[in-house]
Amino acid sequence: LGLGAGRARAAALTSPAGVRLLLDQNQPPMLVELLAAHDHDVVHVRDRGPSRAPDRQILELAMAERRTVIFRRHRLRGDPGSLERSGPSIVLFRRQGQRRAAEVAALLLANLAAVTEELDGGAVVVFDADRVRVRRPPVGQR
Repeated sequence: LGLGAGRARAAALTSPAGVRLLLDQNQPPMLVELLAAHDHDVVHVRDRGPSRAPDRQILELAMAERRTVIFRRHRLRGDPGSLERSGPSIVLFRRQGQRRAAEVAALLLANLAAVTEELDGGAVVVFDADRVRVRRPPVGQR
């Protein structure tokens, strides 16, 4: 999986359209527009409820709306409990420094086609500073 932000133009051609995404409050609102421009169904958590909603509430909302959640932090806060194993798919951006919204969008779009099947199966996809990791749910959890 590539991490190059320079692949954004190619990503527009290879990124699967129509992925349903829910952005965490730590994601810039501009990211909604950038991803929606590539035919993704994107909403920001601030448009669905309290901007400081706990992770569990965000995960429940994603489950209800059948969306993949995009978080930007080291790990989930609190204990999402069984939702992390049987709930919505999660994308975690870790150790990304000060990436701007356009860079985050380019990074996601450049790699989305490679992880769509895993996201459809309830995986946790982690974008670290230098790699992309996929953690699939245990067999029988989905």
